[in-house]
Amino acid sequence: MFHPLRVAEVEPLTDDAVRITFEVPTELWETFRHRPGQHLNLRHRDTDGREVRRSYSICAPATAAPAAPLLRIGVRRVEDGVFSTYALKELAAGDTVEAMPPTGRFVLEPRPGHFAAVVGGSGITPVLSIAATLLEREPGARFCLVRSDRTVASTMFLEETAELKDRYPDRFQLVNALSREEQHAGLPSGRLDRERLAALLPALLPVPAVDGWFLCGPLGLIRSAEAVLSALGVERERVHQEVFHAGEETVAAPPGGWTAPGGATVTATLDGRSGSWPVRDGETVLETVLRNRADAPYACKGGVCGTCRVRVTAGEVRMERNYALEEEELASGFALACQSHPATAAVSVDFDA
Repeated sequence: MFHPLRVAEVEPLTDDAVRITFEVPTELWETFRHRPGQHLNLRHRDTDGREVRRSYSICAPATAAPAAPLLRIGVRRVEDGVFSTYALKELAAGDTVEAMPPTGRFVLEPRPGHFAAVVGGSGITPVLSIAATLLEREPGARFCLVRSDRTVASTMFLEETAELKDRYPDRFQLVNALSREEQHAGLPSGRLDRERLAALLPALLPVPAVDGWFLCGPLGLIRSAEAVLSALGVERERVHQEVFHAGEETVAAPPGGWTAPGGATVTATLDGRSGSWPVRDGETVLETVLRNRADAPYACKGGVCGTCRVRVTAGEVRMERNYALEEEELASGFALACQSHPATAAVSVDFDA
């Protein structure tokens, strides 16, 4: 369910990024209290009246009751991005944006331990919330942040991460890598590819002993970091990821393509109500449901944000892409409705699971 939130402030971070702060009405405090690492799904109508949905991570630390929730997101402009362009060029304090309550499973609840993150570009956004919340609430925790950016000028939340280093000098380790600019100190210029990560990470910390790894940013960086961590003996369950930019990766269709079996139907449970509908040729489960239930949750439709996660309770589906669900979720029967095509004549999914 979407709620209108008033924009309190729009602050420039870089030439192509802003930080947006929302006001949360008192009656919605518990609804919008986020866990560190979660994101907001926003809804906006463009100049032609078309609905645009986008997902943006919350950068602010998670507040505990009774304090008011602090909702701040980071938005970087992307090429031909309808909402990001609007956010940078038009959105101003006093405007209203519709938002769903915080969601997402790329989270770290504060607990003692040693944690680390490898992020690229705007992937710093949820990790900033994770690190700031952890260090503030848990004195027995340490955090190592390895971040990759193009240049200093393009680096989002540069001051915020520096402040964490000043505030927690013994518990927060910060390493900056720039791909297109030389630094006076620190790492030499260049991308954080698999070879560089394999040399860098063991030099920074005892990799296998780290209690949790958080990878966020472009797909290429995440895959490189995953491969390196696996080779260094890190158990898969200690690695968590959130892809920000998946690109146009080609996915091979299964034999027979993505066409559903003839006469296929989808039964969906949403907000406690169920319905069954026929599947049109080539439709995903989400598309079938949306034709009949406009309130079905979704945001990116690209297999990245995980907003449309469902549990498949009967039948089988085939997913084109998956950048949001972890192996444990797949094994438990979860799928992304926006990427799932019915593989059997009857499929049942539960959005409430």
